[in-house]
Amino acid sequence: MVNFNGTLVEDSNQISIHNRGYSYGDALFETIKVANGKVLFWEDHYFRLMASMRIMRMEIPMRFTMEFLERQIQDTLEANHLEDNNARVKLIVHRNEGGLYLPKHNTISYSINVKPLGSDVYILNTNTYQVDLFKDYFVAPSLLSTLKTNNKAINVVGSIFANENALDNCLLLNTNKNVVEALNGNLFLVKDNIIKTPPLTDGCLKGVMRTQVLNIIKKLEDFELLEMSISPFELQKADEIFITNVITGIQPISKYRKKEFKNEVAKILFTKLNTMVRLS
Repeated sequence: MVNFNGTLVEDSNQISIHNRGYSYGDALFETIKVANGKVLFWEDHYFRLMASMRIMRMEIPMRFTMEFLERQIQDTLEANHLEDNNARVKLIVHRNEGGLYLPKHNTISYSINVKPLGSDVYILNTNTYQVDLFKDYFVAPSLLSTLKTNNKAINVVGSIFANENALDNCLLLNTNKNVVEALNGNLFLVKDNIIKTPPLTDGCLKGVMRTQVLNIIKKLEDFELLEMSISPFELQKADEIFITNVITGIQPISKYRKKEFKNEVAKILFTKLNTMVRLS
């Protein structure tokens, strides 16, 4: 069952061929983890969505309160018999039909779909995880590049490239040739006692899990946090590199080209992240 504008319907024939998300990528989405029926980091997801809708000049309905949308998510979970389980939720907001590049209006519709997940807590994957740079196309840093929109062509083509080259993921460069993120998450680099992550001004996604990990790192006395540009040359000098997103949590990178990495800091952060989830 899918939630379409507050009505629970069968998952079929709800999206028109003229849907602006389909025609122009004129849509935003949030991917959300639910643990034992609890929507994780909901406040961060909600305020990111509201800010993104304003940037996209979408009209925010008066009913779109934090409580209203969380209730819609819970209704969708219940309709799919996942109300007390673990799930992946995708909340999509698109501008309504009408117009070409210039919309006829800025009203919106939304849909929510859910899929079951195996675990409530995050599970650290310490298997071999190899990445390389994707250099066919580049991220143009701007406020729009920090949003979760339907314009994900570089992520799609990069994922195909990774699959064709037996890689687990790829790292994206911006037009200034700095490393900004992975195909499916934000990037963190550890060197000695310094943990670096690209700033939003470099064009990386304003990730919800990025925010959680930043808050955890700021409380660690033994490490210094820097939001600074990362050059490709720094990757092979790093002690650790890891990727963050709300579904996986923290994914350590074990190999970049010929360089192999540890995952000691990732394990520390992982433990603290799971403690946060259990207490939420």
